[in-house]
Amino acid sequence: MSFSHQTLGQQVHFGVGNLTRDVRSEVTRHQAQQILLIASGSAVAAADELHATLRIAHRIDGARQHVPVEDVESACDAATQVQADLILCVGGGSAIGLGKAVALKTRAPIIAVPTTYAGSEATNVWGVTEAGAKATGTDDVVLPAGVVYDAELVRDLPDELASASGMNALAHCIDSLWGPRADPLNALLAGEAMGALRRGMSPLAAGPGRPGNPGGSGNSGGSAGPGTSGAADSPGAELQARQQLQYGAYLAATAFASAGSGLHHKICHMLGGSFGLPHAQTHAVLLPHVLAFNLPQAPAAGERIAQALDAADALTGLERLRTQIGAPRALRDHGLKEADLDRAAGLILEVVPASNPRKMTSTDAAELIRAAFSGADASALERPVRHLEGSRSP
Repeated sequence: MSFSHQTLGQQVHFGVGNLTRDVRSEVTRHQAQQILLIASGSAVAAADELHATLRIAHRIDGARQHVPVEDVESACDAATQVQADLILCVGGGSAIGLGKAVALKTRAPIIAVPTTYAGSEATNVWGVTEAGAKATGTDDVVLPAGVVYDAELVRDLPDELASASGMNALAHCIDSLWGPRADPLNALLAGEAMGALRRGMSPLAAGPGRPGNPGGSGNSGGSAGPGTSGAADSPGAELQARQQLQYGAYLAATAFASAGSGLHHKICHMLGGSFGLPHAQTHAVLLPHVLAFNLPQAPAAGERIAQALDAADALTGLERLRTQIGAPRALRDHGLKEADLDRAAGLILEVVPASNPRKMTSTDAAELIRAAFSGADASALERPVRHLEGSRSP
């Protein structure tokens, strides 16, 4: 066994009702005097709570998806004007993403308060969209120095968004199994994260219009993690499930940050930047198609995914979970047009990582994007690979 593993350092807080206490602790730790507060539109209440108790020099509300470059320029101007010495991001990936873009230019530290399961808070990855193209990169300065997870902030997250965001976190796990720096430690974190995410998403299946509770033992795929009592009908079970999702999202993003971006994320970032598709929903739709495509050349990854999802095989486990939580199915429902498919297929070929376990042809790219567009059965992409030159098995 021979590998190199990078661990990113953060102070991370988990709890219930701990928002103000732990954020104030982080502000004190950094001796911050001039705070730039960036909030998602859905996180106004939490931002208001913090604004009332902290020294906020400037506040930005309503961070937009995919971090438009004009928003970055405006936020950087504000940060410079008030001499911000700390960036406090409250919300989902959009707010944290904007904060990262500001930190990239100002070098100010970030404190992140996630209100979804996007996972950006645990990575050193940044992204900015300009002229219909999303540029991404890595820089340790954009890794939040502190993260505060308060389960109360995701208690009322709508089931539709919770399921899409949870699938986004699951995508971090799966991509980390064949990312360019994939290693046994990343795989271990990803396995634990997938089990926690499955347990956390299970109660979503009982919501209105859901097919019912998932099968399986309900206790496989890793240790229970924080906030788990085991009984689905115990007091506070829904809040405990949200904590499982936060715990799984953090571990998933930690594995992803170390392993690097794989095929799935490369495609999702391209689609979001080029066609304006919603981030979490795009991940949720595309994941089974990328998984099916890579599985023939990634049997070890498939076995780990199947075990974590308590299923006979990886694709069956993922499809069962997606069905139970009512996850998004087709990109045509989220803004992609049929006229865009040829261009999208060409752009996919441009972002396939050299480390991907399976080579991709133009035909493969066209079939994958068309299946994701229509919501077709992903298993058709899981066909035997005839030409194995250059492929590898994680």
